Amino acid sequence: MAKRPLIEVRSIDYVPQRERHGKVWHLWPVWFMGDAHLATIATGFVGVGLGGNLIWMTIAVLLGIALGTFFMAFHSTQGPQLGLPQMIQSRPQFGYVGALLVWGVALITFLGYNAFNQVLAADTLTTLYGTNPKVSMLGIGILAAALAVVGYDWIHAAQRLLAGVLLVALVIMTISVGTVHFPADQLDVHQFKMIPFLVQLFAAAAYQLSWSIYVSDYSRYLPKNVGVVSAFCWTYVGAFIGGAWTMLVGTVAGAMFPTEHLTPALRHAADSMLPGSGEPLLIVTLLGLVTITTLNFYGASLTLLSVADSFKPIKSSVSKRVITLLIGLLVATAIAFSASKDFAQEFGEFLAILLYLFTPWTAINLVDFYIVRKGHYSVREIFNPNGMYGRWNWRGLTAYGVGFVSMIPFFSTGLYRGPIAVALGGADLAMLVGLPVSTIVYLMACRGVDFEEEARRAAQADVGIDDEA
Repeated sequence: MAKRPLIEVRSIDYVPQRERHGKVWHLWPVWFMGDAHLATIATGFVGVGLGGNLIWMTIAVLLGIALGTFFMAFHSTQGPQLGLPQMIQSRPQFGYVGALLVWGVALITFLGYNAFNQVLAADTLTTLYGTNPKVSMLGIGILAAALAVVGYDWIHAAQRLLAGVLLVALVIMTISVGTVHFPADQLDVHQFKMIPFLVQLFAAAAYQLSWSIYVSDYSRYLPKNVGVVSAFCWTYVGAFIGGAWTMLVGTVAGAMFPTEHLTPALRHAADSMLPGSGEPLLIVTLLGLVTITTLNFYGASLTLLSVADSFKPIKSSVSKRVITLLIGLLVATAIAFSASKDFAQEFGEFLAILLYLFTPWTAINLVDFYIVRKGHYSVREIFNPNGMYGRWNWRGLTAYGVGFVSMIPFFSTGLYRGPIAVALGGADLAMLVGLPVSTIVYLMACRGVDFEEEARRAAQADVGIDDEA
C-alpha cells in the first residue's frame, strides 16, 4: 500500500494489469467480515421468532447460507477477469441505458441498508452507553464513509484486521454455548415446523444473495490469472463461515430469550454464557457493522457514477468519487434520522421486495458470463454509448421482466402475499422460481446470436487497452 496512492484513484473505470495486486486469499476476510456483524445476527432471529426451535432453525440457516452464497461467490470471479466493478458489468445484458433499471434498485438497496445499519448501531450504543441516537447515527456514517474514501486497499486491510478479532470472539462464544442448558423442545427433532423453517432458510439465502450486487468490486484489482476456482472458493469460504457462524449467534440468542429484542437478547445471552462478555461482543460486532456500511457506501458511490456515465460519459477522479460518497452519506443519514420506531420491520419488508428485484438480475448476469458469452467482453464497448451492446438489450430486459412476474404469486411480505405463498402458509419460495425462469428465458432469447463473432469483435476492440489505461 505504501507504493500506491493513499486515496484510491480509480472508480468505475478499468483496472489495467500493471495495477493489479493482492492475493486471492484476501477475499475470505472481506466476506467473512461482510457477514460478521449485528445485521446478520438479526437475520438469525427470524425463524425462532416465528416459533421454530433451535435445532431446525440451525439446519435452515446452514442450508440457506449455502444456497445464497453459491450464487454470490460466482460473481466474485468476474472481478479479476474484467477489472470492472459489479454493476457496470450489467451493460452487455441490459444495454448501455437499460442497465439503469438494476442500478436504480442497487442504489436504493445500498442506501437503505446503510440507514438500517446506522439505526441499529445507534440503538446498540444507546443501550450500552446512553448516547444520543442521532449523534451516533451521524458518527457511524462519517466513520464508514471516511474508510470508503481511502478506498479498496484500506477496506481490505481493515477487513483482514477485524476478521482476526471476530474469529476470537466467535470461538469463545461457541465454546461457551456448551454451558447452556436449552429446554428440551429446542433440541427436539420431532418439533419440526414447516413455515418457520422455510422462512428462515430463504431469509438466510436472500441475505447472502444480496451481496451479489457488489461482490466483484472487491476482487477487480486481483491479477487476472488468480483463477476462477480460487476466487470462487475463497469468497465462498469467507461468506459461508461468516454468515452461518454469525447468524447462528442470533438463532441461539433468540432461542434463549425469545421475548426480547435483538440488542438486549444478544447481551443477555452472552452474559449468561460467559459473565461480562455481552458488552465486548456487541462492540466487536458493531465494528463489523461499520465496515459493512463502508462497503455499502463504496458500492453506492460506484453505482451513482455508473448512472451519471449513462447520461454523459465521465472521466473517473477522486473528487467525483468523494462527491458521490458525500451524497450517499447525506441520503442514508437523512433516512435514518426520519426512521420511526418500527423502521427495522418496515424497511425489512421493503428490502424483501428489493431482493426479489435482484433475483432475476443475478441469474441473467451469471448465465451471460459463464454460459452465453463465456467471459468474452469488450471493456471499451461497455463504455461506448453507441457500441456493440446497444443502448437497450431486449433479451436481458425481457428475461428480467418474465422472471420477476413469475415470482409474484410466491411473494410473502407484510406488504403483499401471493396466492401460492398463502396456500403454503406464508412460506416464501420466490427465489427458487425466479432464478430458473430468468435463466431459461434469457437462454432462449439468446438463441441464434453469433457470440463467437461477437467475441472476436470484443477482442479487437480491446487491443492495447492496458497500455492506454
